[in-house]
Amino acid sequence: MQLDNIDTTILSELTVNARASQVELAERVALSSTAIARRQKMLEEEGFIRGYQAVLDLARFGLSTTVLVRVTLESQNENALKSFEAAVINCPSVVRCFLMSGSDDYIVIVMARDIEDFERIHRTELSRLPRVARIQSSFAMREVVNRAVPPVIFGATRRHRSSHGAR
Repeated sequence: MQLDNIDTTILSELTVNARASQVELAERVALSSTAIARRQKMLEEEGFIRGYQAVLDLARFGLSTTVLVRVTLESQNENALKSFEAAVINCPSVVRCFLMSGSDDYIVIVMARDIEDFERIHRTELSRLPRVARIQSSFAMREVVNRAVPPVIFGATRRHRSSHGAR
């Protein structure tokens, strides 16, 4: 399926505010709300839209410390990768995990209340992960950009509204 300007505008608007009604989208795109509903459903069915979610302010829940954890496994064989990945999925403090190229095998993003809380997470969650040879942690000092979708997919001339999503 090839996206046209209307489709990309709908997608762009939804990345800013996923709760935008079809009437609101219709006003921005100059189509009827019925046409918007049809297009939005098609974008969902074709997999361009995988779902909708609320973006929570984790600091309001006491999780104000973001830690980037670089993990090196003792081996990169299939069993080591599978066992690590199965275990990290069950770590309640982990919000993202990436298999990496280069010297680190994984980058794990952890949310903690503070440094003391991260020490607990390190001791009770991360250090218990299977096949880990080395863990190196870096604390994020300040978030500069946080966007789910890079604006470049909507074209270089599109104005990016907010790096932190809809407020």
